Amino acid sequence: MGNLLGSWRFKEPSTVEECDSTWGSDSESDEPPASGDDSGISDCVSPAESERAAGDASPQLPESPESVPKMKRSFYAARDLYKYRHSYPNYRKSRQPNEYRNLRFYLNKIPLVPDGIYIEEILTKWRGDYDKLEHNHTYIQWLFPLREQGLNFYAHELTQEEIKEFQSTREAKRRFLAAYSLMLDFYGIKLLDKSGNVARAANWQERFQHLNESQHNYLRITRILKSLGELGYEAFKAPLVRVFLEESLCRDTLPNMQHSVLEYYVYTVRLPATRRRLLRYARQHYRPAHAFLWGPPPAKKRGGSGGTSAGAGSSGIRAPAPTPEQQRRGEEESPYASSGFLNVSTSYDATMCPPDLAPGAGLKKGCSSSSGMSGLEGALVMAGARGERNDYNEIVPL
Repeated sequence: MGNLLGSWRFKEPSTVEECDSTWGSDSESDEPPASGDDSGISDCVSPAESERAAGDASPQLPESPESVPKMKRSFYAARDLYKYRHSYPNYRKSRQPNEYRNLRFYLNKIPLVPDGIYIEEILTKWRGDYDKLEHNHTYIQWLFPLREQGLNFYAHELTQEEIKEFQSTREAKRRFLAAYSLMLDFYGIKLLDKSGNVARAANWQERFQHLNESQHNYLRITRILKSLGELGYEAFKAPLVRVFLEESLCRDTLPNMQHSVLEYYVYTVRLPATRRRLLRYARQHYRPAHAFLWGPPPAKKRGGSGGTSAGAGSSGIRAPAPTPEQQRRGEEESPYASSGFLNVSTSYDATMCPPDLAPGAGLKKGCSSSSGMSGLEGALVMAGARGERNDYNEIVPL
């Protein structure tokens, strides 16, 4: 029996739909109530920015479905994020002995390999050195460890035992959050508070322009988001993903990031309810709207057993033809009438935080920004120790 259990492996999903339970059977439980005056459109920018943009706006011709190239979701991305959200169901022990090398690196006891650089040097001397952060490709696996191998084969994968030890070590968590702040600054973003709220930094224009053109950083951001969840800061993901959604879809400052944020960043979030909120916001502003691939599948829309043909976000299997009664109801009701779009303001300048996205994460609307990282360190470290990291530990489909 022992040998049988030892050789058992979890059967991995074979389709995108099997990887993605975001729009599962419980997907309507967090739908906001419909209101008569809800236009289904939220403000992406502040009123002042809207006025400025009005003078520059040029009319856009609507695109027909036939004029848009056929797209489909990446099975590779869906499977990768499925395994991450499910804690690597077929996880094998790392190739090296469990020496807690990631923890010892964060305790400043060993340098990263192969460069021989200690964590304190990175945190104190690399901040603002954007050329070094851009062109060095060995540090990111050490700063943001995972239970999977990265491009630096000298870096060690995390283990469950090391994760527990890391989360209970105050000094390691303090440096981890400092490393997160350092990378956010590199991307033109600043950390505001202990809940993980973020906003544009003072250098955002220059850094966003670079980030839009330097797309290898999108892989780094995926790793950073995964590592946040592994080391106890799951609640920090949604505010960062929300910023990238807004910048790429609404403000058009990071248009090249659209695919990465929808295909990867959203799906690092472990709570389905939080993913749904992010995707509803994205669907609200995605253009062309009919090309939105990330659900919900038409068959699982509220209001009955379908009758619509398969569309974006579905498996591509054609549903049965609608009956005359179903067709009449479909023509009378807008396809987005029951989609539950959030009608929220998303301004997140230096004095405002993003709206509440992560259940239980303590995000606040309109909260004041911090004056600097020095006053945040103690509170930030405690954020991982209090309860934020347990937001996704309830028994829910991932």
